Amino acid sequence: QVHVVESGGGLVQAGGSLRLSCAASGSIFSIIAMGWYRQAPGKQRELVAVITSGGSTNYADSVKGRFTISRDGAKSTVYLQMNSLKPEDTAVYSCNAHLLSLTDSTYTPRDYWGQGTQVTVSS
Repeated sequence: QVHVVESGGGLVQAGGSLRLSCAASGSIFSIIAMGWYRQAPGKQRELVAVITSGGSTNYADSVKGRFTISRDGAKSTVYLQMNSLKPEDTAVYSCNAHLLSLTDSTYTPRDYWGQGTQVTVSS
């Protein structure tokens, strides 16, 4: 079984910073990529940032230059440093781990999601 757990959300004023953490654990054979998605009320979920096992990163245009995704040496924990936050960044942020599980005999990469963490930016 694979577990994905986020932490670090909260309430911050516009212009402030927050750091989100996401840890994947359990029956993991190989992590292909981990990323952050967000969903604001009444909107579709969107990709915020992703980092691959090779270290490549990709960001939504709306967060480029303000958000930074990084990972620890073991590659099973990723962080999202969010600076210069805007009210439009308010959303539930969810962590995704795209990985191969030790218990999956089909050897098919699958997506595992955390429970989400609320980020609220006040104006």
